[in-house]
Formats: sequence, C-alpha cells, structure tokens
Amino acid sequence: MAGINNTLVTEFFLIAFTEHPEWGLPLFLVFLSFYLITLVGNAGMIILIHKDCRLHTPMYFFLGHLSFVDLCYSSVIVPQMLAVLWEHGTIISQARCAAQFFLFTFFASIDCYLLAIMAYDRYVAVCQPLVYVTIVTERARWGLVTGAYVAGFSSAFVRTVTAFTLSFCGSNKIDFIFCDLPPLLKLTCGDSYTQEVVIIVFAIFVMPACILVILVSYLFIVMAILQIRSAGGRAKTFSTCASHLTAVALFFGTLIFMYLRDNSGQSSEGDRVVSVLYTVVTPMLNPFIYSLRNKEVKEAVMKSLSRSKPFGAV
Repeated sequence: MAGINNTLVTEFFLIAFTEHPEWGLPLFLVFLSFYLITLVGNAGMIILIHKDCRLHTPMYFFLGHLSFVDLCYSSVIVPQMLAVLWEHGTIISQARCAAQFFLFTFFASIDCYLLAIMAYDRYVAVCQPLVYVTIVTERARWGLVTGAYVAGFSSAFVRTVTAFTLSFCGSNKIDFIFCDLPPLLKLTCGDSYTQEVVIIVFAIFVMPACILVILVSYLFIVMAILQIRSAGGRAKTFSTCASHLTAVALFFGTLIFMYLRDNSGQSSEGDRVVSVLYTVVTPMLNPFIYSLRNKEVKEAVMKSLSRSKPFGAV
C-alpha cells in the first residue's frame, strides 16, 4: 500500500517567516519600500542612459541592460514574497512555481553574463584603449547582449524542465520565500541523481564560468594599473572599475554562499536571509552604486534635476 507520504504534490505552500508572525507587517513594509526603490532606481537609470547623450557609451549600454534585468528578476520574486508575508503563507501551483523558477533563473543567469561582459568591457578599455572603439562596436555590443539573453534562456529552460520532471511527494510545504532549487530538492522523492547532475552541469556553465571571465579580466586590469607610474593615474583608472567590482562582489558573493556550499546542517532562516540579499537588496543597491561612483552618472543626474527644477518652482 502506498502511504500518504507518497502522494504526488501538485501545489506548494510557501510558509517562510511563519515562525515569527509578529514580523509579518514590519517585513512587508520594509520589503515593499525596498521594491519601490528598486523600481524607481533601475527605471530611472534606464531613462537617464537613454536621454543623456554622454551616457551613450558601451559601458552604460551594458549598465542599462543590467538595470532592466535587475528590475525584472526582482519583480519575479518580491511580489510573491510580499504575498507570503501579508497572508502568512500562500499556495502556489506547480505550474506557477515552475514559471517563477524559470523566470528567476533566466534573469539571474543574464545578470551573471552581463557582469562578465562588463568586466571584459573594462578590460578592453583599460588594457587596449587605442583599439577600444574598434573592438567594442555597436554590433559587438548587441551581439554580446543577445548572446547573454539566448544563453540565459537556454540554461533556464533546461534547468526548469529538468527540475520539474522530478517527483514531489509527501510534504508540500516550502520554508522559503519563492520557488528556488535548494528548497524544491528537499521535497523530491525517488532517484533524482541524473536530474541533479544536469542541473549542476548547467550551473557550472553560468556562475563559475562568469566568475572566471571576471577574475581573468581584472587580473589583466590590475597588471595594467600597476604599470601606471603616477598614483593619481592609477586611482583614476581603478575608479572606472570600482562600481562594477562592488556590484560583482554583492551579487556573486551571495550566490556563492547560497549555491556553492554544503547545504547539510544549514538553517532555512539563514538561507532566507541570503536570498533576500540577492533578490531584494542587490537590485536595489546597483543603481546607487553606479550613481555614486561614476562621475558621468552624477553629472547626468544633476543635469536632469536642473532641467526639472523650474517646473517645481513657486
């Protein structure tokens, strides 16, 4: 006889943060404010890059796409998180869970590729400045971005199909803020070795490969900076990469902690905190990181504010 624990699961119940119900409303308000800042910040960055001709350069072309992707992948997760907090848990169908997992994986993968592309762009700008405009042409920029979207779609499609061909049985409770791979694997039954290998192999082609590109690019950048004789020249050259390095450290640091570690003995509460960092905090901070560290962005913001000032004057 098949016991109740072998009943196949067709829907999931997200129950994150239920151990502290008194935190529900404060966390809802905090995450809602973070999400609104994310929308305004990233949308503002996209509009600013589009409107200001001084930002029509390869670096800001990639930054515009990064802002768009950050806005999208945060929008895939945060509304669901807000529903969990507001309702103290929410039911999600397996089809909707699969769609959320696909979209999150899609946009997060593109984010990884874009950060790697931006590292390559900085490498060419610093190490090969005389031929920069002939290498990073408009055609090359669109080719790199299109490749990132296609590769992100392919990875997300294979990982989603592979993950959701697994059998889910027994408990349908996901103690997490959205349908992510680690909590889903805890609900599987039967032999999932083949699917897990496929998922890991495709993950290797995204995160570690992108990290390798970034590390190699910055190795050459550091070598080039050390050859500059003046301290002022070294500082000026490094400042053009500081914003990107900060964004890379925030994004990949939390992803590595979440996915490339031993999950045995780890608490769900700790996983949720880390997931909040890369789904809520990082997309919110990226526009500010680039705004505060880049002179061109600050000048464009001041120019935009000065244009709008007369309209608000009494």
